[in-house]
Amino acid sequence: MTSTPPPPRYDGYIFDLDGTIYLGERLIPGAAATVARLRAAQRPVVFLSNKPLEPRASYAAKLTRLGIATPAEDVINSTQALMHYLRDHHPQAGLWVIGEQALLDELRGEGFRLVTRLEEIEVVVAAFDRTLDYAKLNMAHQALVRGARFLATNGDRTCPMEDGAIPDCAGVIAFLEATSERRVEMVAGKPSRHILEAAVARLGVPLERCLMVGDRLATDIAMGRAAGIATALVLTGVTSREALATSDVQPTYVLESVTEVP
Repeated sequence: MTSTPPPPRYDGYIFDLDGTIYLGERLIPGAAATVARLRAAQRPVVFLSNKPLEPRASYAAKLTRLGIATPAEDVINSTQALMHYLRDHHPQAGLWVIGEQALLDELRGEGFRLVTRLEEIEVVVAAFDRTLDYAKLNMAHQALVRGARFLATNGDRTCPMEDGAIPDCAGVIAFLEATSERRVEMVAGKPSRHILEAAVARLGVPLERCLMVGDRLATDIAMGRAAGIATALVLTGVTSREALATSDVQPTYVLESVTEVP
């Protein structure tokens, strides 16, 4: 005789992707079963990613390929949050974007104006960029010194991959802050409220009835705590128990993996 698992404790679930649901092209063991359990109990699930590398349809396709069937609407990444902010505050501004081609294409596709001449740059956007070079950094620096606004997609220090973590957007932000003596004005992704608000709107449940699940204290857990919701740290990504023990940011739950999500 098999026992019936208890009903989920929360009404809506917000999952980080990298280090929480998958690592590179490998699904975290038990992740698909956990999502299926929540969906079967009529608990909506959304997925967050701070990586502005691909449109959300690509993340949804990857989840589906790995075994978690997901519509694009259930994925919110930092690009979506950035575009929402730009539409509200800088809809016609000339943008200089440090980022990969997928981000540039998505911004252009949504009607934003990407420029290449220094005198046209009104907003600098820093993002994850594996094609980063000095020319990109220098153009951003010169624009910031001239007074351009300073935005970023995300503030992650590293991005987890199957063969180890690689540098992320925080390094780009730090470089530009140090050289221009400017501070980044808005970070669209976690731990910003912008990406969380988009996720909660998709879930359609009260904020206080949501659980944020992720592997990063400084982004996933800090964002949830700032919003006043329950948080669950999984140990399948970048955070170890040793790092947790010395951190000022503490989650509601500490889980070995998403299989233990309440």
